[in-house]
Amino acid sequence: MPMLCVAGTFVVKGAEPDGDSIRFVPDDPSEWAKVPGGHRVRVNAHGGAQLRVDAIDALETHYTPRGGAHAASALGLAHDAAGELLKWLGFRDVVRHDETVTSVREDAQKGYLLTRTADTYGRCVALTGRGDAPGSGQLNVTVSMLRKTANHRLLSVGLAYPTFYSLLYAELRTGFAKQAAAARKAGNGVFAVDRTQKGAEIKALSTITTDAVILPKLFRRLADYLHLNGDDPSLAALRRFWSRKTIGST
Repeated sequence: MPMLCVAGTFVVKGAEPDGDSIRFVPDDPSEWAKVPGGHRVRVNAHGGAQLRVDAIDALETHYTPRGGAHAASALGLAHDAAGELLKWLGFRDVVRHDETVTSVREDAQKGYLLTRTADTYGRCVALTGRGDAPGSGQLNVTVSMLRKTANHRLLSVGLAYPTFYSLLYAELRTGFAKQAAAARKAGNGVFAVDRTQKGAEIKALSTITTDAVILPKLFRRLADYLHLNGDDPSLAALRRFWSRKTIGST
């Protein structure tokens, strides 16, 4: 299962990392041009780019419906996911103002990514590891290597939902799915309070921001819809609204 391995550092100061997105600066920024797929990685002036942590979807800390204000999904759990990601990668004493990291004991934590593609927003979709990279260039990624990634960690503790892009190899999807199933069975993290399958009565946007924990993608779609609908809880047009959304959007 070949994937491109890129060594570098994770950086958070001045950024807004959450449970499934963080900034990464390769040791060699020219490596971004080697990421396969039809979308190029969007790179900043310092050679860094935003990662979309593959195979997981964490609760939103600051989602913004088009034309609306920031909306968070169960902010305590969303912050737990973001905190777990940063702690696992080695960041300590992280201080935020709103959602922006204003100080950290030691920024630029050494790590690596494993990737096959970037998404439509220019984020590199990646498995993320800490410390020394297991190699360079194209590596054969095995299921056992997943245990050394933040992706695996977030699923194992139940602080993210399994969400798979089509380019993730089937064997790796199965490995991640087993971790998520175990976390769900144990009632860890979000699965202790999740209402996605049990259902929730949507009375207003506040229902999904404070009262009901649901799958993040569903949260984003409902937040968009409710904002567009003037916070009217009627879901009569939701199916038509959903069908018009881009299938691959997040």
